Amino acid sequence: MLLSKLLGERFKEKPADAFMASHIFMLRGGYIRQVSNGIFTLLPPARRASRKIEQIIREEMDAIGGQEVLFPVVLPAELWKESGRFDSVGSELLRLKDRSGHDMVLGMTHEEAAVHLARSEAKSYLQYPFMIYQIQTKFRDEPRARGGLIRVREFTMKDAYSFHTSQEDLEAYYQKVLDAYDRIYKRVGLRNVIAIESDTGMMGGGKAHEFMYLSGGGEDTIVLCDQCGYQSNMEVAVSSIQKEPCEEQPMEEVHTPGVRDIEALTKFLSIPEFRTMKATVFSRRDNKIPVVVFVRGDLQVNEVKLKKILGTEVDPLTDYEGVDLCFGFIGAYHLNMEGIQVLYDKSLEGETNLACGANRKDYHIKGVSVPRDLDIREFVDVARVKEGDACVKCGSPLKVRRGIEAGNIFQLGTKYTKSMGMQYMDENGTLQTPLMGCYGIGVGRLLACVLEDNHDEYGPIWPKSVAPWLIHICMLNDTNEGIRELGFRLYQELGQRWDTLLDDRGAAAGVQFADADLLGAPVRIILSKRNLAKGQVEITTRDKRIKTMVPVEEVSQKVGEILDQ
Repeated sequence: MLLSKLLGERFKEKPADAFMASHIFMLRGGYIRQVSNGIFTLLPPARRASRKIEQIIREEMDAIGGQEVLFPVVLPAELWKESGRFDSVGSELLRLKDRSGHDMVLGMTHEEAAVHLARSEAKSYLQYPFMIYQIQTKFRDEPRARGGLIRVREFTMKDAYSFHTSQEDLEAYYQKVLDAYDRIYKRVGLRNVIAIESDTGMMGGGKAHEFMYLSGGGEDTIVLCDQCGYQSNMEVAVSSIQKEPCEEQPMEEVHTPGVRDIEALTKFLSIPEFRTMKATVFSRRDNKIPVVVFVRGDLQVNEVKLKKILGTEVDPLTDYEGVDLCFGFIGAYHLNMEGIQVLYDKSLEGETNLACGANRKDYHIKGVSVPRDLDIREFVDVARVKEGDACVKCGSPLKVRRGIEAGNIFQLGTKYTKSMGMQYMDENGTLQTPLMGCYGIGVGRLLACVLEDNHDEYGPIWPKSVAPWLIHICMLNDTNEGIRELGFRLYQELGQRWDTLLDDRGAAAGVQFADADLLGAPVRIILSKRNLAKGQVEITTRDKRIKTMVPVEEVSQKVGEILDQ
């Protein structure tokens, strides 16, 4: 590729709306251009890199028996109604009508399409197990698009779907995919990726893992134990709540004018947060009944855990007419439970001498003992884990880190095959429902993660496996006929073996080097009048590990040695 013909302007100014390195350098380097919120055009450098990532993914999926297919982007709503997701999934799913008024959806994931195909093509146990996959454009009407390609609305994704006749077979294949994902991340040059337990979310099923790239700029929260290796997404993380024994005290109602939150209450009573009881109120989406959740005052409610316990989505409530709740002063003692649902977090179990709301304005109660004063028949786990909590496996302090989801895998079981009526004939001639797994990797997000993990202050340092170009030739003083002749000769010679980029613009050295940094080719060849007079060229690597002078006739050999390392 001649740089003079490469579409896409490069610039040195930091974009005002970009804060992640991948977003900044992809804009500055001419990799992406925003079309709309969360929708981007990929320019040649990004497309070349993403194609290499796709090829690595294909090779690893083929290696574990995957068969590549291609599902439609637009699907009839009937398929999503069969699975039940047409109504259960929110506004993230883009619904539309075709010209005849038929309900359609824009695919954000393709479980329904996979079952639709498999149920007509795999009717005998002799065809099982099998896995189909695609690399396809998808659309999710994401409300919080951010970070360039990190969180988008339109994206390219590899999604795979496996079908099995037993849980044991599903679990064995699930492990094969997990291992294949590890190989994919290593091959694309992404370090610091861990597989953690995660919530199944709208996908459903009984087990799921997310592959998290550890990054301070990540939007996901991860809970880790360095001692025993416990790893989990915050959404499903559990911990052993630390408790300090305290003698029971008599209950006492206290006038607390204007004290409506835990921070104000602890200051007013001069007590720590863990000596308080907090009430958080939600509304169930299925029947709109208010749900009051009590947790210890130093903790927060984990909404994902709450949704799983309730079996429905929830919305926070700060006021609710028609229900006798004194917001800001809600307490567990003598709470009027008519028309509401009440849950108690396990952090409260056995706690004594707590302060909580008195269920009337401007009053709290202190000295509440949970075993003595409250008749609680069940405690549930709805609290968010926090830094320093004890690991449930080994008791060591837990750490909380940030990460970016770089892939996910799910054991779906029969969630989709049963609802959509997929069956096969077993060896005894009996109809059975197959089990299913699904496995996803977002190509664009993976590309952004690779850049996040491989850059310096000047631009990307692309791993050789995904670099848009492996070699970047800079011709300094290219008005010199000898330099131009050598530059184009090397361009033709090296281009027969490797992806090569030639800067033929006649730009100043500083401009050429700045653009080369932004394009991030692993090997840079610099031609100058002074070095050419000595019969040499300078070869450097983008990561600055190598800088050497090489005779002109040995350039191809030296480049090969560097790229083979």
